Amino acid sequence: MKSFWWALRRGHEPLLGIDVGASAIKLVELGGELDRPTVLRCTAQPLEKGWVAEGSVEKFDEVADALRRLLRLSGTKTRRAALALPSASVIARKVTVPDGLGEDAFEVHIESEAAQHLPFPIAEVALDYCILGPSPAVAGAIEVLVVAARKDKVAERQGLAEAVGLEPVIVDVESYAARLAAARIIRTLPEQGKGRLIALFEIGTLSTSLQVLRDDDVIYERDQPIGGFTLTQSIARRYALSTEDAERKKKMGTELPADYPQSVLQPFLEALAQEMGRALQFFFTSTPHNRVDHVLLSGGTASLPGVADIVAKATGFDTRVLDPFEGMLSEAKMAVGLVPTAFLVATGLALRRFYP
Repeated sequence: MKSFWWALRRGHEPLLGIDVGASAIKLVELGGELDRPTVLRCTAQPLEKGWVAEGSVEKFDEVADALRRLLRLSGTKTRRAALALPSASVIARKVTVPDGLGEDAFEVHIESEAAQHLPFPIAEVALDYCILGPSPAVAGAIEVLVVAARKDKVAERQGLAEAVGLEPVIVDVESYAARLAAARIIRTLPEQGKGRLIALFEIGTLSTSLQVLRDDDVIYERDQPIGGFTLTQSIARRYALSTEDAERKKKMGTELPADYPQSVLQPFLEALAQEMGRALQFFFTSTPHNRVDHVLLSGGTASLPGVADIVAKATGFDTRVLDPFEGMLSEAKMAVGLVPTAFLVATGLALRRFYP
């Protein structure tokens, strides 16, 4: 997968992948080698509603305290960390640059191209880029992926890590980290997934994102307004529970009444599958494509029983649940209530230790 990140310091030393989400902070630490990583640590710490909103840390001290607890719980001694910004906080564009420019001229050209697409002054922006290769449309030019985010957004993630004694060495983008982790699984598909259209759904707390991938390219992206919290709300309403109790019972998978599978879970899964089908239809109507080869499901909600079968029935496409730890060795014990599918972004961040 082509990728980029704001690398503050690089190296192959131990690295923590830390995913700061709307409902939890997740941590993954990997060891071993890239061809056979070992899961050393994998844990999470819940966050209260509103502490992180739309990717921004609204309650810095509370989130920092949660991160401290997470580090203590994990038992890690590693201090180097990779974090990520939400995709909505980042602007990415492919630009064409004349080949053979000197370093200074190249960077001036990149800044000039980026400035044309930014809604705020270039001085307020952190830029990074990835050279993709020769331009397919312009002779004597190269294609470059330019990525920009406000400096204060990058500094927010950096400051959060530093507040708890971590050394932030990478600030990535959530969608790119997810694709890096998914790429390992895509290579296990027929013909290693080459040339296949892959629909990667990440079922988050408040929304579900779709990325349609083909080899190194992102063909299409879209968010749908349904996530795991929708199920939590349904449980709370049906059984007169607090949101906190409903969330706990949902994650534990126990203590819910006998009618839960049919009265609450099944309708939610059908609604979720319908939204995924709708997202794919938007893709088909706005591109030349009329099908995908595989659907991959990730996020904590993807671990719910029967979700893959229901999505496959609703969409008509081969569907499987994506376990980011598939094919890895493991020395970590997953705590009760945690599921591997929730750790896609954190795993992608942790995998950065194997890349120069």
